[in-house]
Amino acid sequence: MKKPNYKKELIMLPLLLISIAMCIGGHFILQPSYQDNHWAEYSLAALPFLMFAVVIIAIKLAIKADKEE
Repeated sequence: MKKPNYKKELIMLPLLLISIAMCIGGHFILQPSYQDNHWAEYSLAALPFLMFAVVIIAIKLAIKADKEE
């Protein structure tokens, strides 16, 4: 059994924090005080695509870390 390499797992931690910040930011923009702003609508529309990009980056990092083992 191989010893786990925690350094490779810690590389993904910033991606997790970015994803959490996007979720919290999206809920913050959904407040009624921002309903009339056009930038809020566009930001909320782009949020799923940004999260999908973070997932793709995480998958690429995981594949790279798996190949190095």
